[in-house]
Amino acid sequence: MKALFLTGVLLIGAGIVALVYQGFSYTKKERVLDLGPIHADANRSHYVWIPPLAGAVAVVAGVACVVVGNRRTI
Repeated sequence: MKALFLTGVLLIGAGIVALVYQGFSYTKKERVLDLGPIHADANRSHYVWIPPLAGAVAVVAGVACVVVGNRRTI
């Protein structure tokens, strides 16, 4: 019962964060030139988009988990 309630709260939090930020970016070092002892690296920035629907589904699932978790305690 507590685990389901806690899972619901975490899902609600993650869904709200996903709705607010709608993605995140990260930097990856890639080798662009490799000629024997000569190496050249470049930092490439990548963006991961999180669809708003995924955030909304997480919030709804979290609310459902919280409701079911509270019903079991009563």
